[in-house]
This record gives sequence, C-alpha cells and structure tokens, in this order.
Amino acid sequence: MNPVRIGIIGFGNQGSAYVRLIHKEKKVPHAVIGAVCDTNEQKLAAQCEKWELDCPRFTTHAALLDSGTVDAVIVTTPHYFHPQIMMDALNHGLHALSDKPAGVYTKQVKDMLAVAKQHPALVFAIMFNQRTNAAYRKMREMIAAGELGDVKRVNWIITDWYRSQSYYDSGAWRATWRGEGGGVLFNQAPHQLDLLPWVVGMLPCKMQAHCHFGKWHDIETEDDVTAYMEFPNGATGVFVTSTADFPGTNRFEVLGTKGKLVCENGAKLTFYESAVDEREFNRTYKGGFGTPQMTETVLFEHAPARQHEEILNNFADAILGLEPLKVSGFDGINGVEMMDAMLLSQWLGKAVALPIDDELYFSELQKRIETGRPLKSESGAVLDTKGTY
Repeated sequence: MNPVRIGIIGFGNQGSAYVRLIHKEKKVPHAVIGAVCDTNEQKLAAQCEKWELDCPRFTTHAALLDSGTVDAVIVTTPHYFHPQIMMDALNHGLHALSDKPAGVYTKQVKDMLAVAKQHPALVFAIMFNQRTNAAYRKMREMIAAGELGDVKRVNWIITDWYRSQSYYDSGAWRATWRGEGGGVLFNQAPHQLDLLPWVVGMLPCKMQAHCHFGKWHDIETEDDVTAYMEFPNGATGVFVTSTADFPGTNRFEVLGTKGKLVCENGAKLTFYESAVDEREFNRTYKGGFGTPQMTETVLFEHAPARQHEEILNNFADAILGLEPLKVSGFDGINGVEMMDAMLLSQWLGKAVALPIDDELYFSELQKRIETGRPLKSESGAVLDTKGTY
C-alpha cells in the first residue's frame, strides 16, 4: 500500500508541527510529505533545511496543486485563506484537511461547504484535535444517552490560552482584522467553540457577548470575551475566554436535570449524579428545604488524548479506505457561527440569533478592515507549538 502524499500549504508554526509528526517522528505511518508551500521563500528554505526535507517546494498553492506531487493537502495558512485553498484543492481532485478555524466569516465557509458537497468521493476534514480527548468524548456519549437528563446550563471558562505580546508580534497577520479576522475567538477558542455544541448536542440559538479589543495587548482584535448563550431547549450558559489570564482556568460544566459533568483542564472529569431527576424532585418533594441525594464519581483523573497525531492518522487512513473519517470538514461551520455571533453582538450592542445574518456580519467586518491597521512586514519567524494545545 502506497502512503498518502501530503502537501503542506503554509509552512509556519502549525505546518512545521505536522511536518515534525509526519516526516521527522514518523507518527503517521500511512503518510509522507509530498510537497511544501509558503509564500515566504526564505522561511520555506529555512524550514526545509531544519526538517531535512527533500521534496518539491512551491511559493504558491496553485503551483503545488498543479504539480501532481501530492494526493492530499493540509492547509495551515492565515485564516482568511483556508476556505479558498480548500476549494481549490477539492476542485483539483485532492483530499483536503483545513487547520482551524474553517474560515473567518460564515459566508466564505458556506461557499466551501457547497464545493465540498460537489466532491463526495474526496476526504474533506478539519483539524479539531481536541475531539480526541477521552473526557470530551465521554461527556458527549453520556449526554447523548440521556444520563444527564435534559441539559439546563452550559458554562465554559477557558482562559489558559496565555499569549505574550511577543507571540502577536511574531506574525504580521496576527490579531488584525485584515490579516486574521479576529483574536482569541478565531485563533485559540475555535477548539472549545467546536467542542461545546459537539458535546452538548446542540448549537446555541442566541448569543450576547462583551468583547474587549486590545484590552491586554497591543492588538486591534479581541483578547477578552464573556458571552451569554441560550439554547433551543431553554438551557442557558456562559462562555469566557482570554489570552491574558495567568494563571488561567479551563473548566467546562454541563448541568442537566439528572446531574452535572465537570471537566477540569481537559483532564479530570467528574460526574455528580442525582438520585432522582431534579424536575421530578421539584414536583414531588414536600419537605421545604432539601435536595436530592447525590453520588460523586471521578470518571477520569487524566483523560488520554492523541491530539493532532490521531487526526492526521485518521485523515490518511480515511483516504486509503481503512477507516471512516472522524472529523468532517462540514462540522467547521458551527464554531464560525458562534465566534461571528459574539463579535456581531458586540458590534451591534445587542443579542443576535443563530444562524447569523451572513451578509450583515461580512459588512460589519469590512468596516473594521477598512479602518484597521495596515499589515506589518512579515518576519518569517516560526514558533514551536509542541505542548501548547
């Protein structure tokens, strides 16, 4: 069986992480690096030398797609380019995996999904590596099976994405409306904004957010966000994220009528199980003060997760027909809906319904791009992402 020849489009922080896993550490046995691409020639040359890559290299993604040197691509460019390059790859008959997020605004992501539907034989995937976490998988399974009863409240405080000013200064596109399209919601929190509806089993139907732009860093996009959520079944919730809290917090709680799941730091998962459904207890209990009996069970102390390695292996194996795809690119729209809804809520000063008005969001984003900072020259710096997810 011939390995899948993968082209890396965007040889920066994340692209180099995938080259390390596939080429250097041989963690993806059914894949090899077939070609690499970056618009910065100096960075491209330096990265190929660093990783001892002897493969075709290109400075445009179009040239790589036309080269015939790859069977699939992984897109790790700045966010605005994800949908267009993915569409170009699919239209070239290549399997494609996008790094997160699927895009910056819902309008462009929906265009990508429309193209993907035209190529059902191709593997269309997205890098939501935190879905490999056993704790989040267990939460999803238990909620779907009804072990929590009806979901009542969903809270996630995810502020352990600390980033210094030097991180933002490492790339000209980072945390700019013109280059990245957003800040913490678009670069760090896409993982949680994917997991939240995936675990709970439903997308919020209304959001109202308070987004602070450049509150803690010299950037123009959001680095501190608190959002209120409402769900179709009447449940409510709060989502809090920032890149300036240290020490930060990662606590994900889902409360149902039969109990509560609490995941801390993506590792420890605890189930607080009520002996009786709270709604039934509320109706039938006659003692005034009192609560149902409760059992506390630690389901995981340290939940295993193979992260990017598992997603990359699954992508290659799905292409070879060895196993079904675990994370479809079609799932990418959910997180973009939520991040766009939060910014739109801040810009309009009111709650917004989901799905959002695609054209209104795009129009409001253009206003920020037009009045935003010009992009600085690109330094070509590449940071090591190992251990940061």
